[in-house]
Amino acid sequence: MTTSARAAVDAAPLVRARTLRHRRERRIVLVLAALVLVVAATSLMVGAYNLSVPDLLRTLVGQGSSSENFIVFKLRLPRLTLAILVGVAFAVSGALFQTVLRNPLASPDIIGVTGGASAAAVFGMLVLGLGSVATSFMAFAGAMVVAAAIYLLAWRGGVVGYRFVLIGVGVAFMVQGLLGYLLSRADLRNAEDALTWLVGSVSGARWPEIAVLAAFLAVLLPAIGVLAGRMRMLQLGDDTASSLGVRAERSRLALLVAAVALAALATAFVGPLAFIAFVSAPIARRLVGTGSLALFPAALIGVLITTVADFTAQHLLPGALELPAGIITGAIGAPYLLWLLATQNRIGKGA
Repeated sequence: MTTSARAAVDAAPLVRARTLRHRRERRIVLVLAALVLVVAATSLMVGAYNLSVPDLLRTLVGQGSSSENFIVFKLRLPRLTLAILVGVAFAVSGALFQTVLRNPLASPDIIGVTGGASAAAVFGMLVLGLGSVATSFMAFAGAMVVAAAIYLLAWRGGVVGYRFVLIGVGVAFMVQGLLGYLLSRADLRNAEDALTWLVGSVSGARWPEIAVLAAFLAVLLPAIGVLAGRMRMLQLGDDTASSLGVRAERSRLALLVAAVALAALATAFVGPLAFIAFVSAPIARRLVGTGSLALFPAALIGVLITTVADFTAQHLLPGALELPAGIITGAIGAPYLLWLLATQNRIGKGA
């Protein structure tokens, strides 16, 4: 047997395993996409004024009545579209953080990035008296500043995942203290508005804001797709990545900047929807199997969590109670965090 033939035989199991994983990922993506479509259609049909499937289809193609057009295009579709976009942004951001830093706790809502956005936004609302647009800019700037501070504090000739996470958790506590101070010193009515924003909600969505968010995602997501190959190399370790021609620290920084930008954008538009970034990628990887970045499945999981949480907050709570979606996502994510900490400590990998 020639050397090339022997190499082909040795590589056959690896190729077969990769093929099976890709097929499994495609099946998972199709199932998740179908679930998203079902939830989306249900969200558009159900409400104070219910629509049937034919009514919805007729309205979507421009043949609905004036009341149906108003309900779908002015009320429900903007909210659904915003939920989808921020679900993608949070989920992909969390996947990038967790993969690049190789730590399941590395999520923008755990390490203080969304907290920085929240503190800046609340400062703008309560102290500077800014409007919604300026508050969004403040939130974006706050997330970027806090992320830069964490990176610089974690830098020791490079960035190690556990150090980045520990410093981020410390910064998150500092940010929470600042938020508590700002809220305690604010006027009661203004504090209520700020608290509503801090919980996170996709209500009040408007098409101009959605267009801005969509434009940013149209730039960031393809750039992340280009960088995905470098991320796979970083998973092998810095030395291996460097031997393959990848500048490890520069690539890590570029991916972290993209992750921070996604989290900052989503937080700027809807507030810090809790735990979507934290849980989406781990769920996607468990569905797809080990050895996969699972960015697309993670994005679909993020969309599914966000849309289901918003639908639940609107329609499924007892007593016709309507709450911000962030309360539901927090209720989903908090038990997962406790389970993760318990299982990691049990196998000797506690943070």
